[in-house]
Amino acid sequence: MESCSLSIRLNSTMLRGIAHGAKGACIVLLARSQYCNSGLNFLSVWTEVANRSFLIHSTYTTDRKSREENKNTIESLYRLSVDINKIRKLKEWVLLQDMAYVKEIAGILQEMGADETAIANILERCPEAILHTPAEVNSQRILWQLVCQNEKQLIKLIEQFPESFFTTEYHDNQKANILFFQELGLKNNIITRFLTSAPNIFYNPVEKNKNVIETLQRSYLSLGGSDANMKIWILKLLSQNPFILLSSSTAIQENLEFLQKNDFTDHEVLQLLSKLKGFIFQLTSTAMQKSMLFSKKVFNCSDQELKQLVLKCPALLYYSVPVLEERLEGLLKEGISIAQIRDTPMVLELTTQIVQYRIKKLSALGYDIKNGTLESLNGTKKDFEINYGKIQSKKERPIFNPVAPIHTED
Repeated sequence: MESCSLSIRLNSTMLRGIAHGAKGACIVLLARSQYCNSGLNFLSVWTEVANRSFLIHSTYTTDRKSREENKNTIESLYRLSVDINKIRKLKEWVLLQDMAYVKEIAGILQEMGADETAIANILERCPEAILHTPAEVNSQRILWQLVCQNEKQLIKLIEQFPESFFTTEYHDNQKANILFFQELGLKNNIITRFLTSAPNIFYNPVEKNKNVIETLQRSYLSLGGSDANMKIWILKLLSQNPFILLSSSTAIQENLEFLQKNDFTDHEVLQLLSKLKGFIFQLTSTAMQKSMLFSKKVFNCSDQELKQLVLKCPALLYYSVPVLEERLEGLLKEGISIAQIRDTPMVLELTTQIVQYRIKKLSALGYDIKNGTLESLNGTKKDFEINYGKIQSKKERPIFNPVAPIHTED
């Protein structure tokens, strides 16, 4: 009975560790991607991250009550000025392991040019680095040198993204994909950006990534794209959204067919693909259909008018209904009419908070957004600041009367 109880406690502890680790990994992954929004389906990403976390924790996690921290590990980290309490809060299970390579990993980082402060920061952020053997870390070092200009750049990347560098479980897939991306024509600086901001695309077998690229190439040509421009189009699409490689060939084909069934011409589909930067392949046809029906009802328009609105503002296609509802409600509360939004639908690409901030700034200049155009709200932060500056200059500019007499001193 005692052994059964102990087994239950052990499994419960492991599962809690796995769930916590998977959640943390997913948050980091989504934050890096810089592509997260409510309309996208990240179920496949979550599954992949959770599986990877399970493998890591199932290897190392044990019942904390039955284990003590490794004193040698603690002493070695202390000598490196590592904040042990940070590791205890972040990933205490690392400190429980019998085998760790603190001195060796620190030595490799030092060889690459990291100083004491950098080494401490790296190990505090990614303590599991000390569980990898020197051979594994040196293999990663050689691999990343394929795309880094020098070790100075490499150590800088490790400082910024230690988790990406110390994920060694997929070394062979990473190497094969780096070589494939180089053959495809991607520049090394783009590949390094992928390694740090979208590392999970390198965990795929290279054959899977090749299959997605071939599907995109066939789709581009079938939609009227030319052989001469195909490579440039593919490379640009990948550079803008590497997560497209997490899509399946089936999903790509189904979403293209959905657009064609909704009377978008081949040229218009290509136009949408470029504007959406491949995000369309991370959607489902059901989600897109719901968003389009919602927009059609709100703007009280025909199918043809809806299509033109979508071409003008692809946000109507890829944002989910709850997101569109929230943003419309925010605009209406500011006194903006449906007619104004229909004339300038791109305003729906902005969050409610951004819209409120911009309206407040414009109102301070005496600009009445209710009776004016919404174009002044649109665009990136830089675009808005330029428009705001023009309105401000116009307001402050003195009125010049060309027939007024000029007074001069005698």
